[in-house]
Amino acid sequence: MTLPPLPDRGLPADEILSALAQLRAMDLDYTKATSYHFESGNPELHDVATAAAATAWGRNGLDPTAFPSISAIENDLVGAALNLHGGGPEAVGTVTSGGTESCMLAVLGARERYRKRGGEGRPQMLLPVTGHSAFRKGAWLFDVDIVDIPVGADFKADAGAMIEAMSDRTVLAVVSAPSYAHGVIDPVREVAAAAAERDILCHLDLCIGGWALPFILEDEGREPVDMSIPGITSASMDLHKYGYAPKGVSILLSANPELRSYHYFADAAWPGYPLINNTLLSSRSVAPAAAAWAVLHLLGKQGLRELALKSRAGALRIAEGVEQIPGLRVVVAPEASLVCAGDTGAPEGPDVRIVSDEAHRLGWSLQVQPARQGGPTNIHLTVAAGVADRADELLEVLREATAAATGKGRADPDPQLAAIAASIDVDALDPATIDGLMQVAGFKGQGGPVELPEEMAGVNALLEASPAPLVEVLLKAVFAEVFTPNR
Repeated sequence: MTLPPLPDRGLPADEILSALAQLRAMDLDYTKATSYHFESGNPELHDVATAAAATAWGRNGLDPTAFPSISAIENDLVGAALNLHGGGPEAVGTVTSGGTESCMLAVLGARERYRKRGGEGRPQMLLPVTGHSAFRKGAWLFDVDIVDIPVGADFKADAGAMIEAMSDRTVLAVVSAPSYAHGVIDPVREVAAAAAERDILCHLDLCIGGWALPFILEDEGREPVDMSIPGITSASMDLHKYGYAPKGVSILLSANPELRSYHYFADAAWPGYPLINNTLLSSRSVAPAAAAWAVLHLLGKQGLRELALKSRAGALRIAEGVEQIPGLRVVVAPEASLVCAGDTGAPEGPDVRIVSDEAHRLGWSLQVQPARQGGPTNIHLTVAAGVADRADELLEVLREATAAATGKGRADPDPQLAAIAASIDVDALDPATIDGLMQVAGFKGQGGPVELPEEMAGVNALLEASPAPLVEVLLKAVFAEVFTPNR
């Protein structure tokens, strides 16, 4: 059912909802997604979150003085995060729209602190090459230089390299627990201690692990990785990940009110109402925060612990199963609830890019990660509690997909094509050439709209073989066409 973008007269509600349901039918099955969505497997949780979000109708997150429930909910959410992650009696926090905003605010706050302290020269951020792209986006927006820090064979940040790179221009050092791409924990204590000695802020990216990692570490007798570590000045953790709230709600913790104040914005000079923002947004929905508040109260600490340990057990079960599938391997032992699976690279064996395509045919969405920054091509598996419940089903799909991929060879692109891609000057590309490149890459047919092929292995292989700046140009061009308005 297709509806006009803006009908002359309003349409019946049932017709509208029916059309929306048909649109949703195009989407992937989020209960079988190993990225993008975190499924709890608890229907009551879904119902409570949906009902709680509906109570936010008419409330604007811009002004908690007009809507005091907003600050009450935010204070509870931040209090819950501090309960899990410590931070001392002065620690405070901010509820944001997601992990990207939390990370960007950390970058913004570090830059503002540097400026107000009279820092000279362009500020720098020390970022492991495995650090989330959100920090690169923050650096791009807030004019901060990035110093790339290498990782070792274990995919953890090289603490020695990071410490050696610290200088008078360093405003922020970033560590992850765990990192998204490989699911490992950086040497947080060593980096944080060195940063503290030099009065450098140190941000702990707990976005993906924040509501599961504390319980996993405690259960396994490992040291906590949180705001209690000396030298950690801020931390981010997403409630819409292992907090099982709907998108998008995250928390940025700051060690004290002064550090939090650096990302506040106020304007009393314009002729309108005096404006104060504690996030990047002004008017914003408080529905996700209300849903998160409801979910935390529904689960409690014990419920969160049970879901976290279920996810951890599922990740270990899947990792063990992957090792038993001929041609597949676990790239690095999972330290939390993320699994990184690769292939053995044997010419006669499976290519994980083709394995992903075969799994997609069987109804499961697996995220392919390219061979960048020294890591191999791999499949990223975020194991939420709902996925853990179906671990055996997922492993059977992986076995079947791997068997189907074995013998098909590798999806590596033609070497000449890869060489051409490497020689392209992205700054000299015009729209017609970019359109042609999208056709070569497999994003569209000649003269047609963007339409991804059913088999993405070749596309992923070509993108992997191309320089990152060229891939970025192509991705922007694809999105520019995907988001073409209906008139």
